[in-house]
Amino acid sequence: MNILAKNPGVAVPAVKRPSKPAHIIKSDAEAIEVAHRLAAEFVKGSSKRDRERIWPVEELDAFSQSGLWSINVPKEYGGPEVSYATLAKVVEIISEADSSIGQISQNHLGVVAAIRTVSDRAQQKLLFGEILNGTRFGNAFSEFGSKRAADFETIFTDHGDYVVVNGRKFYSSGALLAHKVPIVALDDEGRAWYAIADRDAPGLTVIDDWSSFGQRTTLSGTVILDNVKVDKAWVVPGYKGYDKPTADGAIFQIIQVAVDTGIASAAIKETVDFVRTKSRAWVDSGVENAWDDPYTIQAVGTLNLRLHAAQALLEKAGYAIDRAVANPTAETVAEAQIITAEAKILSTEIAIEATNKLFELAGTRSTLAEHNLDRHWRNARTHTLHDPVRWKYSILGKYYLNGEKPPLHAWS
Repeated sequence: MNILAKNPGVAVPAVKRPSKPAHIIKSDAEAIEVAHRLAAEFVKGSSKRDRERIWPVEELDAFSQSGLWSINVPKEYGGPEVSYATLAKVVEIISEADSSIGQISQNHLGVVAAIRTVSDRAQQKLLFGEILNGTRFGNAFSEFGSKRAADFETIFTDHGDYVVVNGRKFYSSGALLAHKVPIVALDDEGRAWYAIADRDAPGLTVIDDWSSFGQRTTLSGTVILDNVKVDKAWVVPGYKGYDKPTADGAIFQIIQVAVDTGIASAAIKETVDFVRTKSRAWVDSGVENAWDDPYTIQAVGTLNLRLHAAQALLEKAGYAIDRAVANPTAETVAEAQIITAEAKILSTEIAIEATNKLFELAGTRSTLAEHNLDRHWRNARTHTLHDPVRWKYSILGKYYLNGEKPPLHAWS
């Protein structure tokens, strides 16, 4: 399915939901096993999907129906409530196979976490039940023309049993093929809520106009909101996740980290495969095989070392988030934010380094279009722009030097 190739910039109709309820994961181990099984299938067409911008329709249905989109639903509501270290590993495994598919799950999983933090029990029962059944969230959070990422012009007005939303969004990963679209909209007090609208709600239009050179099939684009009605049962007070210490921001961030370690892992494996099967030894090396080149050996060792360091911090951040979810205090939340920021720095740096080194070590032949290896660099360069790592260094320095805790928002 590739509507863009036929009708660029057109509004896209809503997708039909699967006829069967989604599977429910039973354990952390099962979540990892299912992720590996799906990744083995997703990787087969990942290059072609990137090259031709083919939407991952069947893959996305398999992903959300597998139960991996409800793995952070609390046990008391029937969910598996796996560790966030496990959730991050799942996203990494999927992203190694196809980083666009990995990214599509990000905002869904983040909203699930927010519902746990801010919703009352009645709303949690309703929404978690839908999520366990297989309802897939996209997102309509960011806006293209606002002064800062955290500034929103989209608003809603209260009409008793429902609200009416008006605005325009961009960077809406997953919205094209979502079942529901959480919209960040402000009330009359300037507070941000998630108004979770039906994908086919009257007035909600999703346009397929995502034109980035990387992460090309994240199902993003412009979302136009023209008097969209949302039942109040589906309006979530997201602002409450940031008016006091909670793990919500770190959860959104750790998923970003996992996408980048997945990209880095894929690039390193592509490097090793190319060097061992296609690259030639350098004329001055004195060796017969490219894989015996001492400089290549050192570089591959360094890349793996740095990836493993990022993965270790990713896992450590997941466990810190678990502690902050269980006991959200200023201290536990700051610890989760700081470790996640450290992981974000390393994952950004290794994703860019590994995807760049791929060509240096594999040689000129690796740049041929038939291999499409540049997709890894394009994906890394695009995804790591989500929030600037230079500010992560500032957060760390302020925390360790002056005891200043990180700000509370989805980018921290």
